Amino acid sequence: MDNVSIVLVEPQGPINVGSVCRCMMNFGCSDLRLVNPCSAYRSLDARRMALKAESILSHAPVFPNLQRALADCHLAFGTTRRFGKYREDFLTPEQGAAHALSQSPNSRVAFVFGREDRGLHTSELDLCQFFVSIPTDCAYPSMNLSHAVSLLLYELRKGAMDVATVSNDDQAPAQAVDVENMFQHMRRTLLAAEYLDPQNPDHVLRTFRRLFGRTGLNDREVRILQGLWSRIDWIEGERKRLSGRK
Repeated sequence: MDNVSIVLVEPQGPINVGSVCRCMMNFGCSDLRLVNPCSAYRSLDARRMALKAESILSHAPVFPNLQRALADCHLAFGTTRRFGKYREDFLTPEQGAAHALSQSPNSRVAFVFGREDRGLHTSELDLCQFFVSIPTDCAYPSMNLSHAVSLLLYELRKGAMDVATVSNDDQAPAQAVDVENMFQHMRRTLLAAEYLDPQNPDHVLRTFRRLFGRTGLNDREVRILQGLWSRIDWIEGERKRLSGRK
């Protein structure tokens, strides 16, 4: 549980933030990260709800965006209840916990929760490799933020106590900041090579995000892909230079 981070994106209620801290301490998790929280996230109401977990609240770092919050993470699970074109291969909380626990002991895993009223934006889900959806009843599918966090942490704690799983991969997993830099390089390269539609380049790129997200990337694989894009950049530059001579 020491390698699990809970990330709240723009939480709107201080009571919810305090409740999340309390349930985190219940399940032995202490790394809370906040992205643009409400101004009163450390108010008296929040501290009263946190009770003995007030230390988690007081030490929670605040980030300007989700990309910064996930920079040192190796795997991110975005929680969502909305289905759509770019939201496939949903995991249940139990499946998400099992996959998180199967990672290398050196991996930092983040579970990302969105706004109470609108959840996570598509651009934020792009930064997550997997989606987790809680199978609530269609008559009232939306859960309270702290209840959703509790359910995910319960599955993680239960899985951690049931079996100690260790990844067979001896390669260090790539951090989110390096993977995202690779994707941005890939985007520029494929745009320059006229492979992506300039009007909607992220349409195809999201397919690559899902593909690489399912397999996971280690440091060596990210370097290899960066080398590939750099080689394509050089070839494309030479092609344009030679075309200009004609």
